[in-house]
This record gives sequence, structure tokens and C-alpha cells, in this order.
Amino acid sequence: MAPTGNHSAPRARLAILLSGRGSNMVALVQAVQQGVLQGLAEVAVVFSNVPDAPGLATAAALGCPTASLSSQGRKRAEFDAEVVDVLQQYRPDYVVLAGYMRILSPTFIRAFAGRILNIHPADTHQHQGLHAYEWAFDNHLPETKITVHLVDEGLDTGPILAQHPVDLRGAATLAEVERRGLAVEHRVYAETLAALIKQERHAERSRSISTSD
Repeated sequence: MAPTGNHSAPRARLAILLSGRGSNMVALVQAVQQGVLQGLAEVAVVFSNVPDAPGLATAAALGCPTASLSSQGRKRAEFDAEVVDVLQQYRPDYVVLAGYMRILSPTFIRAFAGRILNIHPADTHQHQGLHAYEWAFDNHLPETKITVHLVDEGLDTGPILAQHPVDLRGAATLAEVERRGLAVEHRVYAETLAALIKQERHAERSRSISTSD
């Protein structure tokens, strides 16, 4: 983590990964600039596996460094090894997946073990993988849950950091389900990341105190 001043705690460096428009990325950047992550984190880079992803232009407009590497036609482990090399240049403390439409290889996960976060628009015990809002809508669920979890080598199987309900009663269209879900996603992701950073800061302080004793 890079220091921000002589007496201030270091800010966590975030690498935010996306493949599309990056609405969760925007919410995270706004939280860094003027919300719950202000003073706690900084955006080291916004990366995409799609060089013309709209989210990259948005990130640049928000003042964030950006990088990309096309995954088209690439073998997963080989591509991920190159992405790891790119990201490590930015020294991230956390890799934050924000609509990154890739299943990560063990090569990637082991490089950032315990430091990769994902947000999933369902209870990961009930639904893994893509199309979670469609699943909730098709099954007429009165409620779904937004899950923030650490990423392990399974598909949406990592330790859960936070879950928040989304009331779907009266949501007559898939678009309305998504609207309600994204509103929760955009708030919960930043709040969970802020809590995690504070928790790790506290643990570091406790370790330093015990060491000095």
C-alpha cells in the first residue's frame, strides 16, 4: 500500500477489472473520490480484456489509469499470465472484479490469492455463474441477494464477505429486477471493500503493537 502522507494510513491500491460498461467500476471510483472509500483506497488501474470496452473510456474520463489486453482467441492460462504481469506493474493490494466476464485460471488466482473480490447478483449458495438476474426473474423470486465474496479456484465458491437482500416484489420486468439489483450492488460493493480495508488496517496495527511489545 502506498503512503499518502507522513502520518496518514496507507491507501489500498485497487485494480478494477471490467469487460463492458463498468457501472460497478463507476460506483467504486465515485466512492474513492467522494464516498466511503475516500482516504481508504485509490484506483491504481482499470483494466479490461476488451480493448474497446466502454468502461475504459469512462474510467479515463474519471481520471483513472487504464490498461487493456485482448483475450479474443487466447488460451486462458496463457492470457491470465500476461494479465498478471500487466497488473503487477500497478502494485495492487486488491483486484476488484466489476463485470469482468472471464473465468479466472489458477494462474491468476494464485498470483493475488486472498485479494480478489467479486460481486455476484445472487446468493452464491443458490445460483452460480451467469444470468443470475434472469434466474431470479424466471423463478418469480420475491427476493434475491447481492453477494460480495473473495475469489477462489471454484465458480462463485469463495468466502462470502457480505450479502444484502433485494426486494423483487412487484418487479414485472427483467429490466426492473436488474435496476433494483444494481442499485444495491453499487452501494454494497464499496461498503464491503471499505470494511475489509479497515479490518485489515486494524489487524496490521494489532500485529505491530504485539511485535513492539
